[in-house]
Amino acid sequence: MSSPLSGLFVDSDFPAHVSSLVHGGDTQLSLHSDNISWQRPLDICASPSLFSEKNRLNLGKQGILGDCWFICACTALQKYDRLLGQVFPAGQCTWTNSNYLGQFTCRFWRFGCWVEVTIDDNLPCLGNKLCFSHCQDQGAFWLPLLEKAYAKLHGCYEALWAGQVADALVDLTGGLVERWSLESEDDRGREKLFSKLVSLKDRCAMCCSVLHNRDRVMELGELHAYTITDIQHVVTKSCKDLLLLRLHNPWGRSSWAGSWRKGGDGWNDLNLKDSARLLSEVQEGEFWVEKQEFLQEFDEITIAFPYSHEGHLQSIWTDLPLLHKQQFYGSWVKGYSAGGSRNNVSFPENPKFWLRVKEPSEVFLSLMQIPQGGVKIPEPVHGVYRRNLRHNKTAINAVGIHVWKVEKRRFKLQKTLSSLPLAGTSSHCYDRQLHLCCNLSPGECAPSWNIPSANADLTCGMWETQELSGQWKKGSNAGGSRNFASHIINPCFPFSVPDGTPMIKLMLRQQHDGEKCHAIGFHVYPVTSNQSVFSLEPCVKCIPHSHCQEVSKLCVLLPGQYTLVPSTYLPDQESDFTVTIATKMERKPIQSHETLGKMLQEVSFVSAMK
Repeated sequence: MSSPLSGLFVDSDFPAHVSSLVHGGDTQLSLHSDNISWQRPLDICASPSLFSEKNRLNLGKQGILGDCWFICACTALQKYDRLLGQVFPAGQCTWTNSNYLGQFTCRFWRFGCWVEVTIDDNLPCLGNKLCFSHCQDQGAFWLPLLEKAYAKLHGCYEALWAGQVADALVDLTGGLVERWSLESEDDRGREKLFSKLVSLKDRCAMCCSVLHNRDRVMELGELHAYTITDIQHVVTKSCKDLLLLRLHNPWGRSSWAGSWRKGGDGWNDLNLKDSARLLSEVQEGEFWVEKQEFLQEFDEITIAFPYSHEGHLQSIWTDLPLLHKQQFYGSWVKGYSAGGSRNNVSFPENPKFWLRVKEPSEVFLSLMQIPQGGVKIPEPVHGVYRRNLRHNKTAINAVGIHVWKVEKRRFKLQKTLSSLPLAGTSSHCYDRQLHLCCNLSPGECAPSWNIPSANADLTCGMWETQELSGQWKKGSNAGGSRNFASHIINPCFPFSVPDGTPMIKLMLRQQHDGEKCHAIGFHVYPVTSNQSVFSLEPCVKCIPHSHCQEVSKLCVLLPGQYTLVPSTYLPDQESDFTVTIATKMERKPIQSHETLGKMLQEVSFVSAMK
């Protein structure tokens, strides 16, 4: 809507109100919320612009909001015009345009699709200054506007307090991100990582983090993130090779007290020309660190996969473009498809997928959790996804990925999954997104996505599931099989099959197990307007009745109304039971255009509880 006073756009979905600042009041932001005012850029400075003409002055500074993780990702992003143009689309009317409306649109990659978020340019201020993120050139407003759009996506600014740099980089690039732990590597492993880091420095967004308390924690900040803005090889006066990393602190100040600080002893080892050049490149909040100092003080490096000039994601290990991509959405449901880790006997219940590989291939399997109670998968509008639903932070689960090579088309699932996997994540991680890089030989592979016994959604067809509970009670509704006249007193469960539903899975599970199991089965009858269902011939039969805890039937039904009748074989046998009706949302086999082979087809039941 437009403001009646000025004609400028006012975002009623994310108003200039305390509700857009804080939600639960669990952070220090709530202490300042009553003093925060909202002002547009024209009220803050005389000549606002989206970007500074001097690129290095677009570096971000963190305000009173604890979102260094997001600011670091934005700072890493801003030197790549293509990616920045993706999240901040060009051609928007700014303050110098006659048709300026005070309205801006940003894009974020959320759970498999680009989401457009539209905001007004009212920004939180203390006094007449921005109180959250801002650029070193305080007349540039791309960063505070992007931060506001990201806050709207999450529900409020406070929701951005504390997070993972990796998550922000995924949301800003739409690609893959790796986290390299420096603690878990030996000297040889660290050298290998640094060699790779140097080769990628001009093509990748890079950040680093301090995760643990150290002597210099007051200088660097515990649980604090930095952007790696450059890496340089230098040669000292004594002909010693050194590797220097230039880091940017989103606090906007350099508190580093190492040998390569401004005025530090390290610069005495370089000739004047080299030292002057490197120091002249340092902006406010930046500092140089030598590799050994870096290894002593920092715990983790986060790196986003690069994109080619053609816009294809590239492997950081082989530099090859990843031309083929396919994604699925599904769910882990407790008791059905949340089988847990390989330590659990229920592990085979986890979602599984076929992958046919025709020739040696580099394959990346990526898994992203959708927090419970959070976003729903949006519908496309003109190729881009628009949604204004708020996404609140909720806990994520520890997840993992494993891959088995299947030698035959027919195989025993339990036996296969009890063997060592061909590849897998080293451990279950409490990460929103993780991925597994595999070098696969030709054959059939079965990737399995696993999570401890819990409910969660994942981005990776889907089965929509309805669960119904019932009871057979002697003398009331325990009618037995169709061999007995009392069959008609059994519980009945009506359900419908909509148009376009290719397949239904019906399951009956009794409470008894082992030797106490009754012989159970079920029938499905079509429903007509003028006949009793029991006068008709069943269209689905799950018989003979079996002495097992669960029986199921996979079937194809025409659109219409049906009734499922579960029964024990003999009348008057008592037990509680559960009926599950799972409707498959069919997805076509994926035709590959590269070395992944001809087809990727889901083969397991991924259930989403209604």
